[in-house]
Amino acid sequence: MAKAQFHKNQRVYVKPVGTWAVVENVLPQWAKGLDEPIRVFYDVGLGRDFGPDELQREGALSESSESFSENWRTIRGRNKWQQPEDCGHHPHPGTYPIIITGDSEWGGWRVPGSEYDLDPDRIEMQARIMSSSLRMLGVLQRLLQFVDEDASNLPNDVLSLAKGADEIRRYILDASNPEAASESVVDDELAEEADASAA
Repeated sequence: MAKAQFHKNQRVYVKPVGTWAVVENVLPQWAKGLDEPIRVFYDVGLGRDFGPDELQREGALSESSESFSENWRTIRGRNKWQQPEDCGHHPHPGTYPIIITGDSEWGGWRVPGSEYDLDPDRIEMQARIMSSSLRMLGVLQRLLQFVDEDASNLPNDVLSLAKGADEIRRYILDASNPEAASESVVDDELAEEADASAA
């Protein structure tokens, strides 16, 4: 038998997604003839129901704990199409970046060798961005948590940054809104600054 560990409108940390959410509905699963539910799931508005082991109550996370259980990282793959002496203009001749997004060393994101050869510095920057994205999302979430705690005493510039951070976080975590994928989250000025700094 199961008892609800969280209640409606309670703020919880959703471990698989790496974000804070609010319990919208408590969903007990009943079996005929039993007085208590056999399982309890929770709808936190993220597209699927979560079990109690996937949620953590506010205050249960220590401030020093890592927000994400995943460890995305960049490793180097051997370039089978070009010899190191043929690609001296590459930052790491004879290799290309692979973003590992799972526990094994073979799962993740790669680019074709021909695409890498067109602009290796750009692909290297993209690899650094992708492998750092979970940490960046964690920084956004910490900023939002900080603003939530004391929004009335913060300057408008910080509140504006928090609004942008919340838009980015919602865009990343909203799998139920396919139209959002075509919308630009970062405004044009920030995109131009990022391009200029990469050049």
